[in-house]
Amino acid sequence: MGYVLLSVICSVTVSVILKLARRYQVDTVQIIVWNYPVAVLCAWFFLRPEWSLALLADAPFVLYGTLAVLLPGIFVALGASIRYAGIVRTEIAQRLSLFIALMAAFLLFGERTQPTKLIGVAIGIGGILCSIGWHKGRNQFGLNHRVWLYPVLVFLGYGVVDILFKQVAQHAEVPYTASMLLVFTLAMVVALVYLAYHILGKRKPFSAHAVFWGMVLGGFNFANILFYMKAHRALPENPSIVFTGMNVGVIALGALIGIFLFNEKLSFINKIGIILAVISVFIIAYS
Repeated sequence: MGYVLLSVICSVTVSVILKLARRYQVDTVQIIVWNYPVAVLCAWFFLRPEWSLALLADAPFVLYGTLAVLLPGIFVALGASIRYAGIVRTEIAQRLSLFIALMAAFLLFGERTQPTKLIGVAIGIGGILCSIGWHKGRNQFGLNHRVWLYPVLVFLGYGVVDILFKQVAQHAEVPYTASMLLVFTLAMVVALVYLAYHILGKRKPFSAHAVFWGMVLGGFNFANILFYMKAHRALPENPSIVFTGMNVGVIALGALIGIFLFNEKLSFINKIGIILAVISVFIIAYS
């Protein structure tokens, strides 16, 4: 369970970094961009993917390209959600995005429906509805916008990404670690292109501080993935323990940090949402 704990800490640390970046007025977009070169280097060094030019002929580049565009965009939505809705609500939305993958397995990929899992999904959706703040806030321009939009984007975005990564894993002719390296590399290219537009087109100043913050973010973001993979390898016969520990751990630690470190305010309904989210994870894991 040590790997699970480390993965939980790294996952929540990513949210904390994005929260602090706004407090110290560091450009979040640039931080997210510089996270990807670190992810590519870490994937190459730690995963040691086996690949060759011959594998590229069978690689699912449509999936790779879709993920390369989605990943940076959803990361930006994650940063906006943490800023406007808070760490607590964002972590719940991100963790419970697994429901989209579950429903896709039932509806699109022909997996046999299990009533208990459907109950868990229903409870989890109730948890999301209770935890998201359905109120209006103000953005950096002082304009009203709906705060709930960002957690919903996180929920939907990470759910779609989960489905796409599962489809990538089904292409057994390409090692999964090689696919991860290719996806991270393409995402880095997309992010750097957007950075050029961000600086040259939108006239945003280049931030050297963002490079440092992005490297730290990339390290923790990749460590989260690495420790989660190691946890599954260490407990191959108990995937439900890893699944439950990871999701409940992130929700619980995110709630504690959001409330006590950043003074995020939760209503009674929001607290009910956290409880429902935890219950739904247990039901799905052990159904």
